Amino acid sequence: MIRELVADGKRRMESAVEALRSEFNTVRTGRASTGLLDRVYVDYYGAKTPLKQLASLATPDPRTISITVYDKGAVNSVVRAIQESDLALTPNVDGVIVRLNIPALTAERRKDLVKLVKNMAEDGRVAVRNVRRDVIQDLKDLKKEGEISEDEERRAEDEVQKLTDGVIEKINDLLHHKEEEILEI
Repeated sequence: MIRELVADGKRRMESAVEALRSEFNTVRTGRASTGLLDRVYVDYYGAKTPLKQLASLATPDPRTISITVYDKGAVNSVVRAIQESDLALTPNVDGVIVRLNIPALTAERRKDLVKLVKNMAEDGRVAVRNVRRDVIQDLKDLKKEGEISEDEERRAEDEVQKLTDGVIEKINDLLHHKEEEILEI
């Protein structure tokens, strides 16, 4: 019973870290990354379709993203979707290949992006703490119902706290890495 609660808590904490990692991938740095386009959806024959399903994405150099569209008729829709996104990038079309040049970030923009990723990381930490709170509450309920002893509850709470500390450390490491990536010139 306790094992299942702790394992479920661990799974939920790890999924919060993965969600944060994919959210970090959508933040623009000075370097080209296909992760920037994860949130771009194209109106493809009336259906909102992820750009990844309509084209192959590559980064031929650190300042360029190359998008090779599979369907020549969808090129204009892809260009429109990129222009309407919050990326503020201008696509250059060459047949079925769309190129995005990633400009260097200004110092002010870098500071704004660092603030943004710090807020994202804090949201991730809050999500992990909420999972911890839920698991500890479940443990207290089990103790109240007489299904576990006070010692078992205390040991499980300590284990959940250690797990939480480890996951928050992972989040801090991800944040540190992302900050370095953004501030890198």
